[in-house]
Amino acid sequence: MADIAQLQQIASQVRRDIIRQTHFASSGHPGGSLGCTDFLTAMYFEILDHNPEFNMDGKNEDLFFLSNGHISPAWYSVLARSGYFPVEELSTFRKINSRLQGHPATHEGLPGIRVASGSLGQGLSVGIGAALAKRLNGDHKLVYVLTGDGELQEGQIWEAALFAAHHKVDNLIATVDWNGQQIDGATRDVMSLGDLDAKWRAFGWDVMQMNGNDMKRVLKIMDLAKKRTGQGKPLMILMKTDMGFGVDFMAGTHVWHGKATNREQTINALNQLEETLGDYPYSGSDL
Repeated sequence: MADIAQLQQIASQVRRDIIRQTHFASSGHPGGSLGCTDFLTAMYFEILDHNPEFNMDGKNEDLFFLSNGHISPAWYSVLARSGYFPVEELSTFRKINSRLQGHPATHEGLPGIRVASGSLGQGLSVGIGAALAKRLNGDHKLVYVLTGDGELQEGQIWEAALFAAHHKVDNLIATVDWNGQQIDGATRDVMSLGDLDAKWRAFGWDVMQMNGNDMKRVLKIMDLAKKRTGQGKPLMILMKTDMGFGVDFMAGTHVWHGKATNREQTINALNQLEETLGDYPYSGSDL
């Protein structure tokens, strides 16, 4: 079991991985990745009952689905750092023939990836299907799904919400990365989400909230969430984060949703983030 300080150290390294992956690829989505780093670190190093000796069925282990697949740099880093594949492979992010595509894909067989994602709106439906399969198989482990808040503008999300409540899918914990930003600006300007707490409750879900950039709070709320499963309702956690969290010039703005840092910006960002587990090598680079 990792303590708070250890998890924070891992999260710092994951943020370095995100900056370096997107910089070397000259593309990607660092903003949301940085914002969700604490959550994903907590999930894979403390919360999930999972096995890096990966099998696609995931029987008798918790399952995690990333619906907002554009934050793949954070997910790839956490998967590598927790043993799913070599850390060195992070250097292939978004390269031709790489297993680490810009959005997670299954055709190359990357361990940890059970469904292609990034076409927004679909991941919650997938998670519900997996949760129902666990119920049918007598598997008492849980299914977790992460979505973005801009993603809630997709109609399929609300069809899935109705379905999960109707069928009492109570072995499912979904989380919304509620950072208030999307690629074209603030969600309130693009399409206001209104009262998300009231919306999810009206759809028949149990609802919790947490600060996703506070490791201690993430651990506490996720532990409480586990204890609230099995009570006839799916569970939604509204997770407040700052896009770009951890790097001062990237935090709290949509500008870095889908934009990589240049060399000067990369150096600035890395200087703000402690190297704790060792950077992955990248041929010909001094970053």
